[in-house]
Amino acid sequence: MTISRRDFLMAMQAAALAGLAPKLALAKGGEGLYDAPKFGNARLLHLTDIHAQLSPVHFREPNVNLGVGPSKGRVPHLVGTHFLNHFGVPLDTRRSHAFTFLNYTEAAQEYGKLGGFAHLKTLIDQLREQAGAGNSLLLDGGDLWQGSGTAFWTQGEDMVEASNRLGIDILTAHWEFTYPEEQIRKNLTAFKGEFLAQNVFLSEEAMFMGAESYDEASGRVFKPYTIRELGGKRIAIIGQAFPYTPIANPSYFIPDWRMGIRESEMQALVNEIREKEKVNVVVVLSHNGMDVDLKMASRVTGIDAILGGHTHDAVPQPTEVTNPGGKTLVSNAGTNGKYVAVLDLDISNNGVRGYKYKLLPVFSDLIKPDPAMTRFIEEVRAPYMDKLGEKLAIADELLYRRGNFNGTMDQVICDAQRKVLDAQISLSPGFRWGTTVLPGESITMDDVMNATAITYPETYVREMSGADLKLIMEDVADNLFNKDPYYQQGGDMVRVGGMDYTCDPTGTMNGRISDMRLDNGERIEANKMYKVAGWATVNSRAPGRPIWDVVADYLRSEKTVRINKFNTPALKNVAGNPGLEDYAG
Repeated sequence: MTISRRDFLMAMQAAALAGLAPKLALAKGGEGLYDAPKFGNARLLHLTDIHAQLSPVHFREPNVNLGVGPSKGRVPHLVGTHFLNHFGVPLDTRRSHAFTFLNYTEAAQEYGKLGGFAHLKTLIDQLREQAGAGNSLLLDGGDLWQGSGTAFWTQGEDMVEASNRLGIDILTAHWEFTYPEEQIRKNLTAFKGEFLAQNVFLSEEAMFMGAESYDEASGRVFKPYTIRELGGKRIAIIGQAFPYTPIANPSYFIPDWRMGIRESEMQALVNEIREKEKVNVVVVLSHNGMDVDLKMASRVTGIDAILGGHTHDAVPQPTEVTNPGGKTLVSNAGTNGKYVAVLDLDISNNGVRGYKYKLLPVFSDLIKPDPAMTRFIEEVRAPYMDKLGEKLAIADELLYRRGNFNGTMDQVICDAQRKVLDAQISLSPGFRWGTTVLPGESITMDDVMNATAITYPETYVREMSGADLKLIMEDVADNLFNKDPYYQQGGDMVRVGGMDYTCDPTGTMNGRISDMRLDNGERIEANKMYKVAGWATVNSRAPGRPIWDVVADYLRSEKTVRINKFNTPALKNVAGNPGLEDYAG
């Protein structure tokens, strides 16, 4: 490729203004990547699902993200080439690497890691400067305080300080609620922005006993919305925390709090804001998951945009949802700090006249890290580096977690439980967070913590009947593949080790899971007992060691990690589904 001297000098000037490394800003596929000129009079910057990743990471996007029923073939249920074709992203570019799993290892080796708070700081400061003083907000959709060793050991306090330094203005939550209430409130006191959640209420008993709340009359635990003025216009931001936290995660951390989608409360709140606050725009900062947001947008009127999280979907353009009151934009900004979403709004006294949206991949080789944030990250990680830096084993293949079914990192966790805990079958939660390790790289304790760091990490070994195993599998499958998004309660399919099965995502409850067999081909019988290992129990604490110790023991003993049997299910009735590509099950 050749460029004129004028174009070269203009590119250098733009790179210098943006804090980008001039030489690297013109690397393959980097041209124009961070062009986001100001449009309109208000800029909303959106992050979500960072999962406590302060440093740049590798994170492979899914090759299986199946939509069923009305969600089939719709955003966000597109992967690989289906995704690229839908959004017009060229193959073998930086953007195709950021958004898909295609040629992942080769592209990761070429383009490097993404994210990192020092790089985010540089980019966000540039984007805010472009908008002009007082014309932008930085919103975070939750899952900020959990997902790394340092977040676990500091109880999320490292991420609170990092978010203050980054300049996050407004936050909502999910995994933040997996710390005890006392720690949650301590962290929120230290947070310099506003925390919002319209759908978290005290239980009736807690209200009667006078438990702490934002509003005694309604029982709302937190402030539900805030009003900010940008570009001379009034914008309401409503917080929507993850509706099913006490079901998907332990309720004993927050026993007095009740959640839910609370659609009717949302509609009433939007109506009240429109009537009393005389705002020009209403935006929901959501951790519902994109399918839930799409349904809510079709039913609740008066919302201009829903900036969503939870499902980790990187969506380059929002979906415009028509409802009886007009249209609502629905977006999702990915995970792990890989992206910054930029929503520019042109707002008149009568509402939104136009918008522009960009989802910017944060390539760490293109963006100069902020020196002060770099020092902070080094300081906060320093007390733990001897432990985090331990090299446990070498990865013989790409280790990733993300997709409806087992990833290779999930398989390592399952294999570790079977071997170290001496079990026939192992189970591991269908978490979507956890970073990627490239083939030939050392697997460090840092990597293990990135895949396992939760506040209820204890392992167990117990006898389970085949009937109980099937019941567990059916229950999780219904949660994942229920055709009504309001019944999807978070997470992907439970990961298994030592067992194969067939899954029909298009089925109904108790009709999706079949042909369950041990690795030796022996059929699992309903009335036979099996020795099963697992971790992350929700209703009570298990008695065993933390999962990261079990995985670390396994890796140390293996030295080079190879996956001999990948327990990903055979699938039925998914032919032609664009949420599936290059699937080996």
